[in-house]
Amino acid sequence: MNAPQPVVYGTSWCPDVKRSRALLDVTGVAYDYVDVEEDASAEKLVRELQDGERRIPTIVFPDGTHLVEPGDDELTAHLSR
Repeated sequence: MNAPQPVVYGTSWCPDVKRSRALLDVTGVAYDYVDVEEDASAEKLVRELQDGERRIPTIVFPDGTHLVEPGDDELTAHLSR
């Protein structure tokens, strides 16, 4: 059985999503990716986490924490915890 991994919620066209995914790729962190424009339930979850907003990327971690539009430093620090 695979261990839980982060989920990146985003869109294919967003440069911030591409940057966060690239950082996860380069650091070898496995993650799932969900396009909020193709999955209405994913968009609903993102909006629930952000009090109605839809800012991306939103990255949800297995421990229940999440980051919204993290910069590389913030994402790296979170992964180091």
